[in-house]
Parts: sequence; structure tokens; C-alpha cells
Amino acid sequence: MWQSNTVNEVLSGVTDWYTIEEVAEQLGISVGKVRRLIQEHQIFGVRRDGQIMVPQEIIIDGEPLASLHGTLIVLLDSGFTIESAINWLYTYDESLPGTPMEFLLKGHKSAVRRLAMSLAL
Repeated sequence: MWQSNTVNEVLSGVTDWYTIEEVAEQLGISVGKVRRLIQEHQIFGVRRDGQIMVPQEIIIDGEPLASLHGTLIVLLDSGFTIESAINWLYTYDESLPGTPMEFLLKGHKSAVRRLAMSLAL
């Protein structure tokens, strides 16, 4: 069963982070466009040490993790806030078993989205 934790608790296992400027460099776009990607839930950022940081794992080969956007939209449409959606992505779920983010990174977006949709019921 999914339980809420603080974003900083669940993200403690993320060791590599990009600043907004570094994401812009990785994606070859402006900082303003990176902020727009965050607003549009293509990627997400969290405040760490006073600045917005993005987990490096969600930028793959110069592109945002393709399955992240749709998964975030499913969660948001299910009533999650962006903070609770991030928590959910990084919280272990025995039905997978693992974290939803681990499964997205392995290419198992259908299993993750089915689980996310079941939370809305």
C-alpha cells in the first residue's frame, strides 16, 4: 500500500542531480524552456539547498524520460499533487516490486500506469 513521505525522504536515494542550467545544457534548450517543461510536467524539479534540482536519471541521452510525462498526468488526474506524485514514484511498492520510478527507467510504463490508475478508484 502506498504511504506518503516527505519528498526529501523518498528522494534521499537519488545521488545525482542537475540544476536547471545543467538540464538546459543537457537538452540543448534555454533555461526558460526547462522551466516550461517542469510546468508542463514533462520533467519535475524539487527544491534542494535553495535551488530547483532535477534528478539526473530522468534525462536520458539528452531527452526527458519519455514515460514520465504521461505517468505524472495520470497521477495528477487521479487527484495527486505534484509533490505526492513524486513521492509515489520514489516509494517502494510491493506489487511491482520496487519503486515506480525504477520500473519506468526499465521501460515498464504500462505496469506503472496501471498501478497509478488503480489509485484513483
